[in-house]
Amino acid sequence: MRLRAAFYRIGLLPSVRMPVPVISVGNLTMGGTGKTPVVQYVARFLQQQGRHPAVISRGYGGTAKGRYNTVSNGEFSLLEASVAGDEPRMLAETLTGIPVLTGRARKHPARRAVETGADVLVLDDGFQHLALQRDVNLVLFHAETLAGNSRVFPGGDLREPVVALRRADAFVLTATCDRNRERADRFAALLAMRFPGRPVFRAGYEPTSILTYENDGSRTLDFSEAGNIPLFAFAGIARPEVFAGTLRDLGLKVVGFQGLADHASYRQEELDALFAQARRAGAAGCITTEKDMVKLHGFVRSMPLFVLRMEARFGQDFQDFLAARLDR
Repeated sequence: MRLRAAFYRIGLLPSVRMPVPVISVGNLTMGGTGKTPVVQYVARFLQQQGRHPAVISRGYGGTAKGRYNTVSNGEFSLLEASVAGDEPRMLAETLTGIPVLTGRARKHPARRAVETGADVLVLDDGFQHLALQRDVNLVLFHAETLAGNSRVFPGGDLREPVVALRRADAFVLTATCDRNRERADRFAALLAMRFPGRPVFRAGYEPTSILTYENDGSRTLDFSEAGNIPLFAFAGIARPEVFAGTLRDLGLKVVGFQGLADHASYRQEELDALFAQARRAGAAGCITTEKDMVKLHGFVRSMPLFVLRMEARFGQDFQDFLAARLDR
């Protein structure tokens, strides 16, 4: 990984510059650091500033093979999760007016986005994608796990050696809360000491609403109303136990929980088995994540299905940082 990065740095491997600013949201560690909520936050902030952002993703887990694949044109979602990948489809469903495109070589969807009017690009999971140059390089660490043992896989959870963080422009400690704030502050101080001049921001995750998904459609439910319903939870994300903990922190009545593999794909018989497991646990409905829900459209559901919506929350300092870097 060091040699690869060096080849890009000295030009032995080509790296393409886009004619518009590129903001990369990525991480050094394997597993979930909450990139998708941060991508949502950044894209919406840019939109609020009067810009025309587009999100560029590899499309992990999807079957689309085009040089570029338009998951959403900003108005309509055009590709199902099985084709686009679960995270791009989730971004397409939640980012109104913001195109989402995928492609293994991200220069192709990036160019297409610019051709169709994007004036700034948000690169999802882009820290290791050195073939596309960026103007702002954000590196995320989950506040619960941080850098683990700071060793590269398979000895640890890092994708690259720690020295790769020299490429970062800023760090974000995600899922920061009262429980982990002291440890996160120590880690932030360590980052500031080892990589001076790069700000460290904190991002919290806030549950915003619960949607009910029944066979006749969906509606928003407040947390107090949902708290009276015995629920069976399941999630196919990097850290499903964190999802279960969030539900309990909200005071929801969780009578059972099933963690699944990250990016888990679903079949009707598997979903039926989850519903049967829920009924045995005494649940009146199931609850899952937005990332899972985008893969469940079109399946027959034998009991109500609920979805927890989460959003990233930043301070004004992060918005000021982004605005200043883009103005520069």
